Amino acid sequence: YYYIGKKPALAFDTCVPFGLSSRQQIAWLEQAGGRALIDGLFADFGIKTLISGNTGVQMGGWFKNEVPDLAGLSGLRMRIPGMGGKVMASLGVSVQNIAGGDIYPALERGAIDATEWVGPYDDEKLGFHKAAKNYYYPGWWEPGASMSIYVGKKAWDDLPAEYREILATAAAQAGLSMQAKYDALNPPALQRILAEGVTLRPFTDDVMMAAKAAAAQLLAEEAAADPEYAKVYREWTKFRDASFDWFGRAELAYGRFAYSKG
Repeated sequence: YYYIGKKPALAFDTCVPFGLSSRQQIAWLEQAGGRALIDGLFADFGIKTLISGNTGVQMGGWFKNEVPDLAGLSGLRMRIPGMGGKVMASLGVSVQNIAGGDIYPALERGAIDATEWVGPYDDEKLGFHKAAKNYYYPGWWEPGASMSIYVGKKAWDDLPAEYREILATAAAQAGLSMQAKYDALNPPALQRILAEGVTLRPFTDDVMMAAKAAAAQLLAEEAAADPEYAKVYREWTKFRDASFDWFGRAELAYGRFAYSKG
C-alpha cells in the first residue's frame, strides 16, 4: 500500500481498487497461489510477510459538500493516498497527501474539501464528523485492506520450523481478531456518528462506473509496463473473476435479500 513506489505489484499484498473483499483476499493469498507470488515480490527486499489483519471494506470518506454526480469531483481537494488517489486524480480530483495527524485540522479549516480514512470505528476517534457532515460509501479503493507483519527473510529462515509455524498461527489469529473487532465496533460507531447529524450518502452510479473503468485502466497500464506486475495481475485476475462469480451468486444474493428493510 505505502510501498508501491518501490514496486507497484506490492499493492496486491494489501488491496487494489475494486479488488477483493477481506475473505477473498485471504483466500487468494493462502489457498489459491497468491502467497507464492507475494513472497516472490518481497524476496528482492529480503522480507517474509505474514497476513495479520484486515479492516474489511472501508468507507468512501468525509465530504464538506454533497457530490451529486461525477462532475462534482472536478477540482475537489481530497486527501486520498495510493492507487485510490491515482484513480481519483484521473476523475478530476485534486489529490492531497496529508499525514494522519494533520487531516482533521486541514478538513476543519477548509484546506481540503474531503478525506478518506477507514470506517466508523476509526473515523469517529479522529472526529471527522465534526468537520464534515456527508459520509460517503463504499470505499471502492479499499474493499478489503489486509495488513501484514514483515520479518527479515534470513531471520525467518533461521528459525526452527515449529517457531515459524507458531508465528504464522499467531499472525492468523491476530487477523481473525482484527476483522472481528471491526465487524463488531463499526455498527455502533456508525449509529453514534449519525446521531451527530451526519448524512450517509452512496456514491452515484456515474461516479462508481467511471471509477471502476479508470481503475481497470490503471491496472492494465501497470501490467503492460512491468512484467513482474503482469504475472501477479494475470493470476490475481483469474481468481478475482471466479470469486466474484461465486460470491455474486451466494453472498451477494443472500445479502441483497437479508439486509433489505422489508
